[in-house]
Amino acid sequence: MDLKYRRLFDFIQANSKNITDKWLSMREKQEDSIYSADADPAYEKLLREQNAFTNYTVSTALLEDEKQFAENMERWASTVAESRIESDTPIYEVLEALSNVRETFWHFVEKFIKENQDEISTDDILKWSSIINTAFDKLINKFTEKYYNLTNRRLIAQQNLINELGSPVIPVKDSTAVLPLIGNIDTERAQLLLEQIPQKCAKENIEHLFIDLSGVAIIDTMVAHQIFSLTIGLKLLGVKSTISGIRPEVAQTSIQLGLDFTGIDTYSTLKHALRRQRIENKE
Repeated sequence: MDLKYRRLFDFIQANSKNITDKWLSMREKQEDSIYSADADPAYEKLLREQNAFTNYTVSTALLEDEKQFAENMERWASTVAESRIESDTPIYEVLEALSNVRETFWHFVEKFIKENQDEISTDDILKWSSIINTAFDKLINKFTEKYYNLTNRRLIAQQNLINELGSPVIPVKDSTAVLPLIGNIDTERAQLLLEQIPQKCAKENIEHLFIDLSGVAIIDTMVAHQIFSLTIGLKLLGVKSTISGIRPEVAQTSIQLGLDFTGIDTYSTLKHALRRQRIENKE
């Protein structure tokens, strides 16, 4: 490795704090942004630490050690992506900040070149330009990959939580539970109900499930058919179904579809259904 490359690396490390100071001075006020000039001091401390890591990671590319650069890049991308997702920072803000980081970094490379212009050739400058810009490009690509993967995992986790909350089997006593359905039921949600509810009932040893439909805004033929399929599946597991909140027009539609709910107790409200069960238990 050319000694000049090592000297430039050492120069960047020696001026790392100055690079960070200059980069932070470029900040403007941005509402609810980690990069805002008036952001919480804790964010400035975090940005200082991470910018120092950025400067070090990019400058290691000058040492022509691909393995070391790749390892630093991986750690850098994971650290920054996790931090920005934690602070709910949009990706466009991060990319804009990285553009400023590149500009600031180059300012100090130019300073080194001016201070050592008698020793540095045009070929050196062109080579450094290629190495440094390629390093920044790789960092940005790796960051966007990590940011996407982490965001996607978070969305999947949130969707799983929504799905779980969308089909809650709530035990009310012994082997009895209530399934209160709220909101619209589309094809995907209906399929989840068919898959999840029997499993939950089996897990909780539920023998009697009250399915309350009063919170479902629209019950069309598809929903009616899926609810009927659910009761059939529960029956095969030995779980009795009671439906509440089903409106007369829905019942009429079900009959026209050939869905036989006659073997299933139905009530206008969940309150009436539970009251009836209490009376039967006393009898």
